[in-house]
Amino acid sequence: MNIAIIGASGFIGSAILTEALSRQHKVTAFVAHPEKLAATNQLQVIATDVQDLQTLSKQLTGFDAIISAFSGHANADTLEYYVSGISKIIQAAKLVQTPRLLVVGGAGSLEVAPGVQVLDTPDFPEAYRASAEGARTALQLLRQETTLNWTMLSPSAMIAPGQRTGHFRLGKDNLLIAADGKSHISVEDYAVAMINELEVPANQYQRFTVGY
Repeated sequence: MNIAIIGASGFIGSAILTEALSRQHKVTAFVAHPEKLAATNQLQVIATDVQDLQTLSKQLTGFDAIISAFSGHANADTLEYYVSGISKIIQAAKLVQTPRLLVVGGAGSLEVAPGVQVLDTPDFPEAYRASAEGARTALQLLRQETTLNWTMLSPSAMIAPGQRTGHFRLGKDNLLIAADGKSHISVEDYAVAMINELEVPANQYQRFTVGY
């Protein structure tokens, strides 16, 4: 496929990029700092500003799918910057009539009990609250869409560098807990789940999650 990855040089975006390239997809990486990536025959690198809707829409035209790994961590006001950016990504995807938009979500909006999300539990780390609130807002925005073919993939509570095993569980809106009592996934296996969904759609118009 010919795919666009927004935020392809970031923590999760770079893992998705590696997985996509390993499966021989043609990728255009849209990043704020193109000097972080080296272009190849299979990879084109383009500087972008997701806050510029007009330019972003032109850049995202003509792809088989768009994957957004955009995050607001580089900005002091993480929540406002992220919500503004993801809103424009959604608008651009609709304007260019992309066949699919896949979005990196957060674990904060997953449920740990009926009606109780991770983000609302007493022990949720304050350091991650802004980004978690942003991802929850993104999910709410996507669920309001009636024409855009979207999918969001939320990781487990802990996502960190590890191994690409290709062995994991998938769920919907509930936090997955492994046999060891932890909720975790490697960033490499998260990327496997995302590209699996790209290649064989099973969660269109909804959110799903991945964990051990």
